[in-house]
Amino acid sequence: MAEENYLSTPDLSPLEQDVLDEYERLANNMKQVNTPREAHESTYPPPPPPRRPATRDKRVPLASRISLASNPTTDILDGLRDLERQTSMAFTLLKASVYSIVLQQEIDWGAGEAAQGPASSVMGSDSDD
Repeated sequence: MAEENYLSTPDLSPLEQDVLDEYERLANNMKQVNTPREAHESTYPPPPPPRRPATRDKRVPLASRISLASNPTTDILDGLRDLERQTSMAFTLLKASVYSIVLQQEIDWGAGEAAQGPASSVMGSDSDD
């Protein structure tokens, strides 16, 4: 009962009211699914009608949604192809950056070993005498 008072608050925007209406319908549907058929017929009243039909007019009609879902437009496919090219380019640049860092570290370590090499040989020759 408190939920009904909360759901009918005039302070809610039409979008908030629609969301609450959808949650209420979803809750009723979940109750119907979770109860046996004979208990459902005697216990639960039919779901209430939509509270704000005027805001529902802004939605895309079902026929349009079905046609959009069944026939992807070329704009969507072109956008996905472009996104795929961009992600592959970003991956290639990432691999090149990692390779560059690894190569630079090998060069730095090689230069460090080369600098230590003659010093260690001199020390080694001193210790032999």
